[in-house]
Amino acid sequence: MKDKETTLHELKELAEQFRVERNWGKHHSAKNLAISIALESAELLEKFQWDDYRSENVDRELADEIADIMVYLLYFSKQHNIDIAASVQRKLKKAAKKYPVSLFNKDRDKASDYWKIKKAHRGK
Repeated sequence: MKDKETTLHELKELAEQFRVERNWGKHHSAKNLAISIALESAELLEKFQWDDYRSENVDRELADEIADIMVYLLYFSKQHNIDIAASVQRKLKKAAKKYPVSLFNKDRDKASDYWKIKKAHRGK
């Protein structure tokens, strides 16, 4: 399975089949899944805690952490009937209004510029 060949729906079904076969759903409350997403995200962040992450298997190890996060996101979205594609599109549309392209250019690409723009547009 590759990104170009696989839909989110197919991934949700694959993850759900895995979960059902192991009878794990009974442990997957919204709270537990949200905690698991945060914990797996922290494991990815931990790789960069002290410096840029280096390893002989860096791509595989980072991919494994991303997969752990994604599986829990798939469980959560399946359980709560969240359409991931529609949610991402809606969120990007909202962010495009909040952060219009006209405010960003090659002369304003520092993190401090982002925070100034974010603060100015907070609450809009």
